[in-house]
Amino acid sequence: MSVELVEYLARRLVDEPDAVRAEEVEREGDLVIELHVAPDDVGKVIGRQGRIARALRTVVRASAARRDQRVYLEIVE
Repeated sequence: MSVELVEYLARRLVDEPDAVRAEEVEREGDLVIELHVAPDDVGKVIGRQGRIARALRTVVRASAARRDQRVYLEIVE
């Protein structure tokens, strides 16, 4: 559920929504959501002083807490 939510939110923030892709990767027992965006859109997803990225990570953590799971969000070009 977190992947779909992250993709949905990211598509609303960027200029190239077709380039947005999120995938789940398991690393050392934790779940990592890799958010892939176009190189020109990385700044839009991170936001000023990282505010948007911080907000996205908060949403992901809240969604994962309901399932007692640790989830991290990485923004990738």
